[in-house]
Amino acid sequence: MTHVAPVGGTAVQDHVALAEIELCGELIIAASAAEDRLSMESIDQVLRVAEERADPPAA
Repeated sequence: MTHVAPVGGTAVQDHVALAEIELCGELIIAASAAEDRLSMESIDQVLRVAEERADPPAA
């Protein structure tokens, strides 16, 4: 039996989980387009690690 979220906007959204899924998708796309393994620098670029370090969280 398949369970489907009810229609009408009652589904709960986890914004952190959605962001992680999006980043995983971008990493999969980058890895599949690369001719060889991605370097750590390439992975950091895809995951926007440098941007996160440059923008400290608001306190």
